[in-house]
Amino acid sequence: MEKYFIVVPCYNEEAVLPETMRRLGSKLMSLEERGVASGDSRVLFVDDGSTDRTWEMIRAAHAEYPIFTGISLDRNRGHQTALTEGLMAARAERAVSISIDADLQDDVDAIDAMAAERERGAHIVCGVRASRETDTFFKRTTARGYYRLMRAFGSKLIYDHADFRLMGPEALDALALYHGDDLFLRGLITRLGFECRTVSYDRAERFAGESKYTLKKMLRLALKGMASGRMSPMSVPREPYTHTREALGF
Repeated sequence: MEKYFIVVPCYNEEAVLPETMRRLGSKLMSLEERGVASGDSRVLFVDDGSTDRTWEMIRAAHAEYPIFTGISLDRNRGHQTALTEGLMAARAERAVSISIDADLQDDVDAIDAMAAERERGAHIVCGVRASRETDTFFKRTTARGYYRLMRAFGSKLIYDHADFRLMGPEALDALALYHGDDLFLRGLITRLGFECRTVSYDRAERFAGESKYTLKKMLRLALKGMASGRMSPMSVPREPYTHTREALGF
């Protein structure tokens, strides 16, 4: 039985956070009850410098239910940096990480299939959208073009996969050798030396709140993607809590 950390980057998510906590807390407890996850597993929220009540709500949930814990970054540093900070915290605890966004568009029940793949020896399991039928023609076309462009620049991306994935401690060790802020994680995971297995799921509409990915942030992510194909691992792993202002107990 392994320790699991469900890692959830958050930026101004007060509208959706109560439902996110309910669903992810229930899912983690079901994994514990089935003997998949150990009793010291946690849902780890990483607050990326929110200006609303997100961190206040995380602290309150932790005080009442220890299954929820959190990290507060020193300022808004971006989704990928917040996610990396959570993954490195999971690595420090030798936990299996499952990263998922707070907006509940990714299917929480697909975590069961990821955990099953982990039990069969997987080190990395990526959630892949079953279809893009709910997208507009423009969005479908630009998304496919984006993946082709990233591959042309050396980033071996998995089609229709974002940041909903499972990573075992060994894969997190390999990821820790890549240093820097705002890493393009979906471009690095295929370079860690482990098979990337996939599970498919239907993506839902955002439960509440607004998307935090503006056009400017999307373009910045694309530039990071181009650079990721040229990154080289270091010999010394990065330290956890590089940008953490406050961390709650695990």
